[in-house]
Amino acid sequence: MAEPLPSLSVEHLSIEVGAGAAHKVVVEDLSFALYPGRTLCIAGESGSGKSLSSLAIMGLLPKGVKASAGAIRFDGQDLLRLPEPDLRALRGKRIGMIFQEPMTSLNPLLTVGQQLAETLRRHEALGRSQARLRCREMLEAVRMPQAEKRLAQYPHELSGGMRQRVMIAMAMLCQPQLLIADEPTTALDVTIQAQILELMRELQQQFRTSLLLITHDMGVVAEMADEVVVMNQGRMEERGSLQQVFTMPQAAYTRKLMAAVPVLGTAAPLETLSEQPVVLAVQDLSVRFALRRGWFERPRAVHAVEGVSFELRHGETLGLVGESGCGKSTTGKAIMNMLAYQGSVRLHGQELNGLHGDALQRVRRDIQMVFQDPYAALNPRKTVFDLVGEPLLIHDRLAEPERRARVARLLEQVDLPVVAMERYPHQFSGGQRQRLCIARALALNPKVIIADESVSALDVSVQAQVLDLLERLRTEHGLSYLFISHDMAVVERICHRVAVMYAGRIVEIGARDQVLHNPQHPYTRRLLAAVPLPQLGKRRDFKGLLKDFMPPNPIKEAGFTPPPQRYAPVGVDHWVAIEA
Repeated sequence: MAEPLPSLSVEHLSIEVGAGAAHKVVVEDLSFALYPGRTLCIAGESGSGKSLSSLAIMGLLPKGVKASAGAIRFDGQDLLRLPEPDLRALRGKRIGMIFQEPMTSLNPLLTVGQQLAETLRRHEALGRSQARLRCREMLEAVRMPQAEKRLAQYPHELSGGMRQRVMIAMAMLCQPQLLIADEPTTALDVTIQAQILELMRELQQQFRTSLLLITHDMGVVAEMADEVVVMNQGRMEERGSLQQVFTMPQAAYTRKLMAAVPVLGTAAPLETLSEQPVVLAVQDLSVRFALRRGWFERPRAVHAVEGVSFELRHGETLGLVGESGCGKSTTGKAIMNMLAYQGSVRLHGQELNGLHGDALQRVRRDIQMVFQDPYAALNPRKTVFDLVGEPLLIHDRLAEPERRARVARLLEQVDLPVVAMERYPHQFSGGQRQRLCIARALALNPKVIIADESVSALDVSVQAQVLDLLERLRTEHGLSYLFISHDMAVVERICHRVAVMYAGRIVEIGARDQVLHNPQHPYTRRLLAAVPLPQLGKRRDFKGLLKDFMPPNPIKEAGFTPPPQRYAPVGVDHWVAIEA
């Protein structure tokens, strides 16, 4: 029996950027073959050339970047030599692509239905009603809840997981032979990640699509790949079957990449801090958002956070975990007084609720926040000196020479060179930008730092470096962290205690090892079962995870007050919510 021909063949591909002194080879001599119905994963860290290689296949390399050598063969044609009109005919029709960030890939001015229909009508002669029917059917195929309603919504009205489903639906509308997925699950919750991966697997089987999956998550590679290509700084370090790469990795870089992946159950023990004084006390914190209503509708509100209580001690890291929409980030913003809330938040005994103006500014010396997206948190028009030194100017009114000296010390603390002071945010990698955010948070010597998903989108080795940095700063400065995350392996590595949030409430809280290794609440067990493991034979039960929990409807009539959450002790420093 003749061996099948590959759907895609990349032969000795090289990609260059710039010219003259600025010339640089960013991908060098890359070769691989992808066969029908198979999945090939390209794994590696940021800057390895993964995404540029995928853009070269689609003919979408940015201005100033070019494929200087090699060939990309698809269906007997070299895509590098096809004219642009022929490439446009292939894109979306026979080659689909799921981009890394759906919010920037979807047009914010068009509804979901308009964007799907535009893709469909470009390649097929369909009327308006036929196109709408096909779009709705594809949204239903990607398990989009209330598909008909979503067609009329805009991207900003959808959650991250829903936007990613829209991107998959758009890529699969014309049933392409080849689907390229560039980091399709980066920064998604583990359960939503499992749903997206299972969805891609089902669509692949249904349409016999070849899948080129680009990722830095070795757990995802272990679950999805048939073949693996490992890239590092533009070069292919290793290529082979999943079994070969995971059981007998030949390249030192591959071994290093796999060793950097945090694996649940391998974290070192941490000291007990139960005797330390309480720095931050949160009691019955609730956040509600009023909904707009029609003339004859009763006023309603979204109960985003309901009756949350916990304590954070000196030098302690408390992990706040849960899926998107559970209220983690809202809790952090409320503690920072960025949102109106009910309840009590005390910092060193001082009540924060109701503070305004100068009183609030004085308190913010002692409590700072590191946000999830460092690029969005840093003004692209300001230099590092201006950004990191801004708190010193606002709070201490330091003269420029003193600020420069202080910013230089802060950069050294987060392992960045002093010369970085004159650069702009776009000149740094994601991990370096996160270090800048940490340096800015440290500028006023705070007592508490709220880290909101601060490492969720970083490569595993960069993530490990940032976690080591946070831990070193905690011990050197006696910091206390509220560490908001959905990554249970990361939480295990850095946190002393863990609080699990579900539908706006804390359902389980206690010592790290108690909560993560003896979970009592069914939602905690589901979260832990969804953690991907970079090991063969340890694939998640996708079907089980697709049995969605049905959280209570957060929309209530105005004035409704739910009963307080009650807890029962289930061990030493371990409490679980009692179901009403």
